[in-house]
Amino acid sequence: MIHIQPKDISVPEVQRLMQGGIGPRPIALVSTISKEGLHNLSPFSFFNAFGANPPIVAFSPSRRGKDATFKDTYNNLISNGECVIQCVTYSMVEQISLASTEYAPDVNEFIKSGLTPIDSDLVKPKRVKESPFQMECILKEMKNYGTGGSSANIAICEVLKFHVAEDLFENGIIIPEKIDLVGRMSADFYCRASGNSIFVVQKPVSKKGIGFDSLPVFIKESNIYTANNLGKLANVESIPSDEEVEKFYKEKFEADTRNFESGKEAFSRYERLKDYEKMLKAALLLDPRDPAKKDFIELSAKCALEENNVSFAWLAALLVNLLKLI
Repeated sequence: MIHIQPKDISVPEVQRLMQGGIGPRPIALVSTISKEGLHNLSPFSFFNAFGANPPIVAFSPSRRGKDATFKDTYNNLISNGECVIQCVTYSMVEQISLASTEYAPDVNEFIKSGLTPIDSDLVKPKRVKESPFQMECILKEMKNYGTGGSSANIAICEVLKFHVAEDLFENGIIIPEKIDLVGRMSADFYCRASGNSIFVVQKPVSKKGIGFDSLPVFIKESNIYTANNLGKLANVESIPSDEEVEKFYKEKFEADTRNFESGKEAFSRYERLKDYEKMLKAALLLDPRDPAKKDFIELSAKCALEENNVSFAWLAALLVNLLKLI
């Protein structure tokens, strides 16, 4: 591991480290208006939400790296204290790249990027029609940190009104696949928050997980489970009882095995298919003296975890202890 103090490297190197290690970052597409009435549109990836009551968001229109001057977005916010912040979706990312170009203050980035300005309800800056998520905001505070190139100016804004496309919702939740957001990473890299990039992790809101410290030692010391696997196991309220494990074992081991293909090759095929039920059955049919038996049982539990069947995974994992394979 490399150990770096910011004072020992150049500002561009610090910037590259932060952009590479802090991400993916949501992109704020910020619309402002100058005191002369000129419209400005620019993306910022040092951006996030910080509270809901009232709704507070913040982004950093930092000083320009080359000469430490203020950007148009900063000047416009200081001038009139209003902006509209839009999310950036995959379908508009190339146009957003155009809007990030350092044009002169009198150049309208809406025109340059081909994005469509529409009137806001409560503030003067325009909204971007193509974005399915728009926030009309007022500036609450501008925090300045440093006067050199790339120094931070944090614009803390309150959302006065949301505009959200109706088709993004299911049961009151914005669905990632439907909004199809993009995020910034290092250099010219972006990421798309949809498809196989999306997964579910249950939050322990209404329950208290047993925690890592309460996991059986033989599970914690397994060579099969990952830290993520262990974290999911530790997020249950209680460990299955010995009686539950014995009942589970009888159900699986005494199940009809006629026409069931067992053996290590069959296990590998079931594993490729992510069929943890058949994986476990094949594992249990192995000779107890086979050193692979323990690993195969744990691989079955691991597969169940990755398919979000935590109760099956726990019962399978505890079979290692029941069968005295440790």
